[in-house]
Amino acid sequence: MNEEYIDNVKHLIEQKDADTVKGLLIDLHPADIAELCNDLNPEAAKFIYRLLDNEIAADVLVEMDEDARKELLEMLPSETIAKRFVDYMDTDDAVDLMRELDEDKQEEVLSHIEDIEQAGDIVDLLKYDENTAGGLMGTEMVLVNENWSMPECLKEMRQQAEELDEIYYVYVIDDDERLRGIFPLKKMITSPSVSKVKHVMQKDPISVHVDTPIDEVVQAIEKYDLVAIPVIDSIGRLVGQITVDDVMDEVREQSERDYQLASGLSQDVETDDNVLKQTTARLPWLLIGMIGGIGNSMILGNFDATFAAHPEMALYIPLIGGTGGNVGTQSSAIIVQGLANSSLDAKNTFKQVTKEAVVALINATIISLLVYTYNFIRFGATATVTYSVSISLFAVVMFASIFGTLVPMTLEKLKIDPAIATGPFIAITNDIIGMMLYMGITVLLS
Repeated sequence: MNEEYIDNVKHLIEQKDADTVKGLLIDLHPADIAELCNDLNPEAAKFIYRLLDNEIAADVLVEMDEDARKELLEMLPSETIAKRFVDYMDTDDAVDLMRELDEDKQEEVLSHIEDIEQAGDIVDLLKYDENTAGGLMGTEMVLVNENWSMPECLKEMRQQAEELDEIYYVYVIDDDERLRGIFPLKKMITSPSVSKVKHVMQKDPISVHVDTPIDEVVQAIEKYDLVAIPVIDSIGRLVGQITVDDVMDEVREQSERDYQLASGLSQDVETDDNVLKQTTARLPWLLIGMIGGIGNSMILGNFDATFAAHPEMALYIPLIGGTGGNVGTQSSAIIVQGLANSSLDAKNTFKQVTKEAVVALINATIISLLVYTYNFIRFGATATVTYSVSISLFAVVMFASIFGTLVPMTLEKLKIDPAIATGPFIAITNDIIGMMLYMGITVLLS
């Protein structure tokens, strides 16, 4: 999918050469066609969609970038969206698509869906929060009753499988549709035909509730090495399943959000977003940083006499600020990572702070001794800068390390994304506190 290939497709579209374009697309995977459509304008993408059969078109639309897909959907009538795309999508993909439409267009699309059962499933799933298991699950599954015999079970499985693209697990339910277990396909071959499903099923499977947050779903799938996980309602009825491909998409999006948040971006942005959106995403933390810088200058401005008496002290302002920011970011990054993968519990704040304080003590001692040695050689043992910088550096490392540990754990307890603690917030705060410690210690020792 190089630039030459894309330019060739664009030229063929301009020439309205549908047959040649269709020949180029016939051997491409839907994800590759989606990548091509992302590089085309909506009109050109619309031209390509007309050449695809409905099932491939639906798969391609699912794989497209969100912004490119949104532009295309705005051009299409509701009936086309319903009959060319939604009718050929799994419910979880259809719900994701519907969430990108406004309420009026959602109702129009739903009114054109011929399969009333599918439309009902979509309406039900739209009621769930998109950040929960209910908002991520699909309803396409193979279900068998615990009281069925092997021949009856096999017959039903064949009928249900005809309507599915992939089969991850076969779920066992009771007469009230409550999840009872998972039916191992191996048992279907090795068990006598007179056996009932409930005698060979794997009981008490790992499952999640419809209200379970997505990050907990991800952790469960990772912990138990699952390719899909069933979703149950408040009384244990099986209502859907979440597959690993949906989870991977969510993990990628979450990591992108956390990375941007840690980088000081206030909203999700892409490289191809317009100037206004990129500016509004970057500006808030830049303004906060500017205010922090002004605060630093005001702090330093109160110590003119100190700098006049010891001008060499100014040489170490970048060292104090940079070290405090680095240490704080390191500490907070480790904590955020631990909270994200559940290796750390926010309830163990005291234990983690104590551990971090010990690590900080070792690091602060080493760094301070190295700086002291350098200043001892350069300025001598009696110079104020020799011991004030080392003591200040020790205090700054200790504070930044403990502060970088406490902040993300506190944010986690307050249900605020702790990833914010790995970004400019920590760096700016440590910079200001570091300058206050530096100048305060210098004045006391002068």
